[in-house]
Amino acid sequence: MLKTVILIGGPQKGTRFRPLSFEVPKPLFPVAGVPMLQHHIEACAQVSNMKEILLIGFYQPNEELTRFLTYAQQEFKISIRYLQEYAALGTGGGIYHFRDQILSGGPEAFFIMNADVCAEFPLPEMLTFQKEHGDPSSFVILATTANRKQSMNYGCIVENQDTNEVLHYVEKPSTFVSDIINCGIYLFTPDIFQHIGAVFQKNQQDLLLYPYEGDEQTNSTNGNGWHRAEVIRLEQDIFTALAGQGKLYVYKTPSFWSQIKSAGSAIYASRLYLNQYHTTHPERLASNEKGGPRISANIDPTAVLGPNVSIGTGVTIGAGVRVRESTILHGATLQDHSCVLNCIVGWDSTIGKWARVEGTPSDPNPNDPHAKIDSETLFRDGKLTPSITILGCNVTIPSEVIILNSIVLPHKDLNRSFKNQIIL
Repeated sequence: MLKTVILIGGPQKGTRFRPLSFEVPKPLFPVAGVPMLQHHIEACAQVSNMKEILLIGFYQPNEELTRFLTYAQQEFKISIRYLQEYAALGTGGGIYHFRDQILSGGPEAFFIMNADVCAEFPLPEMLTFQKEHGDPSSFVILATTANRKQSMNYGCIVENQDTNEVLHYVEKPSTFVSDIINCGIYLFTPDIFQHIGAVFQKNQQDLLLYPYEGDEQTNSTNGNGWHRAEVIRLEQDIFTALAGQGKLYVYKTPSFWSQIKSAGSAIYASRLYLNQYHTTHPERLASNEKGGPRISANIDPTAVLGPNVSIGTGVTIGAGVRVRESTILHGATLQDHSCVLNCIVGWDSTIGKWARVEGTPSDPNPNDPHAKIDSETLFRDGKLTPSITILGCNVTIPSEVIILNSIVLPHKDLNRSFKNQIIL
C-alpha cells in the first residue's frame, strides 16, 4: 500500500504570489485551468495501490480548501485529508509531526511532494527505480538537469554515475557543485522517520544546552522551545547527512519540471501543462470544430486567443480582442478590441475597449534546454523588475489606456495609463 504527502505551506508563504494569494490559497490557484494541487492529485490517483493523500500545511481550514478536498475525493475516488501544523515546521518537521497518520495502515512507501512545482510526476517510474536501487528501504529524490549558473538556486546533487547513489547534497550552494537539481518530489520508506527522529532528538538536546540561542530570552521548556526542536528541513538536515551512506538515490526525469514561486512562473507552468494536455486531457483544450470551441465562457468569434491562454468560467471576451500567454480568471470581462499579453487578469476584473494590458514574460532561455525560470526579486536596483502584469480581483481598466509591467491590487478603478508600477 502507498500514500502521498503534499506539503502546501501556509499563508505567510507565497508572498511572491500576491495579490493573487489574497483571494485563494496559493496551492489552489488555477494553473492550466485547474487548481495547482489537482495536477499532483491526478498523478497520485493513477498510481496503483495508492490509498490516501495527505495535505500538510499551516493554513487555517477554509472554505476553498474544504470545497476543493470534497470535490477531489469524489472526482478521484481516493481519501484526501488536510493535516494542519500548529506552526511552520519545515519540510521534515511537518511529516515527522504527523508520522503516525502517515504510517497508519502500514504503507510500504510514500511520496512527498512540494505543492509549488509543476511536472509530469513520473511516480510509477520512481517506484520501479526504487526497487532496482539500493536495499528495499532506500530513498529516492526526483531530479532534473539545470544549467551551471541556475543550479546554485536549487538543492544540488552529486551522484555516483554507475549506481545513481547520492554522494553529496548541498542546498543552494554559493559555488557550482552539480547541474543535477532536486525537484522537490521524493519517495520514502518508513525508515526515513528514524533519520528525522535523530535530528529531532539532537535539536532537543541542543535546546537544553543552549536554551536562549537565536531566541529572545525564551525558556526552552515553553512551547516556543518545543517548536524550535520540531523545525526540521528535509534538504539541509536530512539529505546532507544521508548522502554517501548508501541510502539515498537520485532518479533523473527527462520530462518537464518547473517551480511555481511567482505569478510569472504560473503562466510558464500553465504552458507546460497545456502542452501535456494534448496527450493527457484533450477534453480540457478548446477545439476549433464547427461552431467554435466549446468552453463555458462567452467569446466573440472574431477574438483571437493563444498560444498558452487559460480562460475561466463566466468570462466575457468581446469582438476583435487579442489574448496570448495569459490567464483570464473567472468572471472577467475583456471589452472589444482590447489586447492582453503576458498577463493574469483577476476574478471579475474588466478591461475597457481598445485598452492594452501587457507584461514581460519571465520565461527560461529558449536556446538552453536545461534553463529554468529565474525567481526574480520584485525589485532590482530600486526599480520594479519587469514581469508579467497582474490585475487583482475586481480591477477596472478604462478604455484606451496602456498598463505595462504593473501589479494592480484588488478593487482598483484605474483612470489612466501606468507602467512599471505597483498600484496600491
